[in-house]
This record gives sequence, C-alpha cells and structure tokens, in this order.
Amino acid sequence: MNWDTLFFAVVPYISLSIFVVVSIYRYVYRPFSVSSLSSQLLERRKLFWGSVPFHYGIVLVLLAHLLMLVLSGLVRAWNAEPTRLYLLEAAMLTLAFWALWGLLVLVFRRASARRVQVVTSTMDLVVLVLLLVSVITGILIATVYRFGSAWFTAIFTPYLASVLALQPTVSLVAPLPWLIRLHVINFFLLLAVFPFSRLIHMAMYPIRYLARPWQIVIWNHRLPSTKQGSR
Repeated sequence: MNWDTLFFAVVPYISLSIFVVVSIYRYVYRPFSVSSLSSQLLERRKLFWGSVPFHYGIVLVLLAHLLMLVLSGLVRAWNAEPTRLYLLEAAMLTLAFWALWGLLVLVFRRASARRVQVVTSTMDLVVLVLLLVSVITGILIATVYRFGSAWFTAIFTPYLASVLALQPTVSLVAPLPWLIRLHVINFFLLLAVFPFSRLIHMAMYPIRYLARPWQIVIWNHRLPSTKQGSR
C-alpha cells in the first residue's frame, strides 16, 4: 500500500466512521456535552472580533464547497461566463481571508487571556492548528492554483462520489500538487477529531437543542459569611 492509497482510499473511511459513530454516541448518551462551551464570561471583546468573522467566513466557504459538490453542473454553468467566475473566486477568497482574520484573533485570545488559557484543552489546540492549516492552505491554493471553483468540480466531485460509492478513485487526486493534497488530508483529519471537540455543536445545532430539556446553569460559590446578630 502506497501513501496515496492510504491517505485517499483508507483514511477517508476511518475519518467518516469516527465522525458518525462518535457523533451519534455524544448525541444519544451525552447530549449536554454537545456544546460550544463558550468562554464568553471569561473574555468577550476579542471573542466577538474573532468569533463573528471566523464563523461567518468559514461557514460560507464550506457552503460554497458543498454547492460545488452537489450542484457541480450549476457551478460550471455559472463559471462559463468569465466575469461570474472572477466574481465567485474573489468572493470565496475574501471570505477565506475573513475567516483567517477571525481565527488569528481567536488564537491570540487563547494565548493572551490567562482565564481563557485555564479552560483551554489539548483538543482545543489541536483543532486550532488543523483549522489554521486548512484556511492557510486554502488561501494559498486559491492564489497559486487559480480558478479552483472550475477544476474542483472536475476532480473532487467525482472523487468524493467514488468514495461514497465505496470505490475510491485515487488516480483523480494522486497527481495533484502536494499543497492541494495536504489540504485534503487535513480535511479528513479535521473530520476525525470533529466529534471529540466543541466544534460538534455545528453539526448538532439546531436538532438537539430543539428536543433536549433546558440546561440549567447554577453558580457554585459560597455566600460571604455574616456576623452573628446581623440582619
């Protein structure tokens, strides 16, 4: 087995299996763990300037990728006009930079805010590194290997279709430059760690939140002692 077969014919199924099994387990048996575990009470200013651009940027970029996968014919028809192609590429690159800005602010926040560091887990750091690799390689691909929305539909749409059909066509992605392959491998790694992290709330929301009982948060602290005889 060579590296291409391992990364593009074996790893995808391992990642998908972990994602599905662990997500279902947390959804059924640990529903209250499906949360973003917000640290807003510990620090909110940098959180706002980081979370908002990151979430909007990354979600819209992911939706664009999904659109190119499931509606590849529509995307090719859109890109048939050069002006529309340039517009789509510019919009996606702008969103990617927006997401990168937000992600860098979130990284700086965790590195600079002592109270946030206390609640930062190893998984948080792993996810931040993987997200940084994903966004940075995506931006580099968009600038070095231009018009990704055009060649994406010709390569990755049939590749992922072959993976879902249990007949992965490794030959579609094996000849690609190392930067693009790194971007793909990093995606599968993110998919595998996704259900173990606080990112799982993105997949579960709003399904579980509509059905589960209210989560009650109670402050756990001692009241100041009062002197005898005081009212």
